[in-house]
Amino acid sequence: MTVLRRPRAALTRHRPWPLCRRCGGVALDLGSARTRAWVAGRGMILDVPTVTFPGAGAVYPVQRGSIVDTQGTARMLERLLGHRLPRFARPVVVVTVPVLDGPAFRTAARTAVEVLRPRTVLTVPAARAVALAAGADLSRPLLVMDIGAHLTEVVLLVDGAVFDARRAALGTGDVDDDTPSARLGEVLAGMTTSMLRQDATSLTLEALDRGPLLAGGGALRPEITCRLADLLHVPLRAVPAPHTAAVRGAAKLLEAAHPHPPFTGPDSAPDDHPH
Repeated sequence: MTVLRRPRAALTRHRPWPLCRRCGGVALDLGSARTRAWVAGRGMILDVPTVTFPGAGAVYPVQRGSIVDTQGTARMLERLLGHRLPRFARPVVVVTVPVLDGPAFRTAARTAVEVLRPRTVLTVPAARAVALAAGADLSRPLLVMDIGAHLTEVVLLVDGAVFDARRAALGTGDVDDDTPSARLGEVLAGMTTSMLRQDATSLTLEALDRGPLLAGGGALRPEITCRLADLLHVPLRAVPAPHTAAVRGAAKLLEAAHPHPPFTGPDSAPDDHPH
């Protein structure tokens, strides 16, 4: 009698989420103002203030693109997500990170998400996640402008990788009588002009002519985008639902990574670095 055995690959193949019980999946965007989470099989489940309560008062563990309180971030993630994941799941976690100051953020984020008992932790530059959410053509140079509550970044992607970047510790949460909204448009234009002047290639100019991709809550503010358009004289393209673009792009990466064996081990994927 001949005994037929299924190939090993068939035994270890992942089932589609949420039917796969061997691992869960979480995409995280840890902003200084809001924390957003996407869970495999459930979609977007969190869009809440980035805050923890270790005692009588509130503590903000992420500030202007930096995790300043790693343990506080861990406590927040446990409170928000600990009861929402399958009890024995070892999730694959994808975390968006700012392009500049990324190494420190990645280290702190990987430490904080250990509270979720991850199988693997992947990090992705927020600008690349935005491009993925928009379904942008990454074979051509692309400028991504991410206007957050307390941090603004201008990033040049070439072949999907970070080629150059600028940042300002300023965002929509800083707008007041002393810092009008139009000021953010001027800051963005200044960072873009600086990038153009220092680029010995034509890549920044090509991306600018193509039209920058706008994300973050600031992309919904016409007083910012109109001022930016007046200064740059190029078309601007806002990502649909720009305030959640980063976490949705991370979710796309998570879904693409799920069936592949290299992403089920302890090592995380390589990150992009500006040249």
